[in-house]
Amino acid sequence: MLPPPTDTSASPAPPRGCTNLKLRQLTRRVTQHYDQHLAPLGLKITQYSLLAHLDRLGPLAPGELARRMEMTPSTLTRNLQPLVAAGWVTLGAGANARSRQAHITPDGRALRTQAQTQWKAAQLALNAKLGVATVAALHTLLDQGLAAFHDTAAAD
Repeated sequence: MLPPPTDTSASPAPPRGCTNLKLRQLTRRVTQHYDQHLAPLGLKITQYSLLAHLDRLGPLAPGELARRMEMTPSTLTRNLQPLVAAGWVTLGAGANARSRQAHITPDGRALRTQAQTQWKAAQLALNAKLGVATVAALHTLLDQGLAAFHDTAAAD
């Protein structure tokens, strides 16, 4: 279990090392953790996340889906391709001739429902490994970081 976050009201020590490297190391490990739980269903966490977003939000233009998932359109396109090839997602006509919409198929919805159990097991195992308080604190810090980048983007 990780130690709880330190009190930031005191003068904190300056960060040591590269924040990007540390985040990437952690995200690789967390991704591997979720992928191991979803592997029996033939899914990766990125694919499960796409199915979950489409299931929850309904048909969306790929650009809007990418925005909501905070990824680039090219990354979304690359991650959608295996889902479309498997028949779990379709890309149909959008509001006009130049637009498209991503739809989860009935097979995709059934797989997402089945995978949700595996995802939940992965989440509970992660909570047990890191500690619920640490995971909650991590979520808070990540949300604060994302908000700071959103604020910066809005000011640009």
